[in-house]
Amino acid sequence: MGSTSVPTKNGLVDPYAPSSSSPSETPPSGPFSIFRRLSKWRADLGLPYPGNVENMTKEVKATHMLGAFFDGARADLTKSMSMNPLFQVTHSFQLGSQVAPPSYNFGAVFGNENIFLQGNVDHDGNVNARLNQGWSPRNVTKMQAQISATPGHSLLQAEQDYQGLDYNLNLKALNPWPSDMTGIYVGSYLQSLTKNLAVGTECMFQHPTPDISEFVASYIAKLTATDKSWIATANIQPMGVLQATYWQKLSEKVDFAADLSIMTAPSRRDAIATLGAKYDLRMSCFRAQLDSTGKVSALLEQRFTPTFSFTISGEIDHFKNAAKVGFGVAIESTSLTQEEMEAQLPMAP
Repeated sequence: MGSTSVPTKNGLVDPYAPSSSSPSETPPSGPFSIFRRLSKWRADLGLPYPGNVENMTKEVKATHMLGAFFDGARADLTKSMSMNPLFQVTHSFQLGSQVAPPSYNFGAVFGNENIFLQGNVDHDGNVNARLNQGWSPRNVTKMQAQISATPGHSLLQAEQDYQGLDYNLNLKALNPWPSDMTGIYVGSYLQSLTKNLAVGTECMFQHPTPDISEFVASYIAKLTATDKSWIATANIQPMGVLQATYWQKLSEKVDFAADLSIMTAPSRRDAIATLGAKYDLRMSCFRAQLDSTGKVSALLEQRFTPTFSFTISGEIDHFKNAAKVGFGVAIESTSLTQEEMEAQLPMAP
């Protein structure tokens, strides 16, 4: 039988000394230990970060001409004051559009590793401002404000975005008023279940007046290829609305994207399908798009030098027998040297 040594002091037993033989340590228990075990189990799975709900279809938007098409004539003059930190100002002119009046816009951008500031004002005095503050690589606060002379067009939006290892959590508040909690509040969560599949939800609570409130929720799924060569998404929204997208990189220079929106509400049944492709060259980018409403669109952006580019866009609506054409130039004045500007251009194939 093994003997147990007893601590002594001056030949007497010391009751305050620690014993040389301690009982076997027991694993911690309780809710915190369960949380640590679950966190370790999730980390061991090696699930990828799925992105956020707002940018879930960014590849499709970059391939299609959403926000890129214009008609009439447009000119953008940019002056880069500094590159680190980034500071530049822009003068934008647009006229001859069939859907918008002639306009002038002045904008400024400032940015460094942690903060990004952007503001612009047009000839009517409408002001737009945006602030992104990065507290850490995974935690970003965003603020957006719009001040307009038109009643009901002013906007204040606060947003908090957190990027987990395998999930994204985003909270937004549009025109919030703390006294009666009026405003629009949006929360979204996207979680990777496997290395290819991510699911999530987006909930919106509308409270325009103290007496009116509405809550709606949509459900989201995203399927990504292991080599990131294609991405498919689905978004089921209230009132029978379904949006599905598919994007695929056919080659190093060619992207293809498809978008399908279906509405099955009792008062309206409609569907719109859009197909588009993007072809990237060394100094130019060409996009073409076709949808089920009879519209055929194309846009070509040609960069002749690092500081000068020319853009032409066109759209034909076969059902309405109408057409739109746009021309644009962008000129940039910068303090970079010729070698630094050439380093920003894509390498020749």
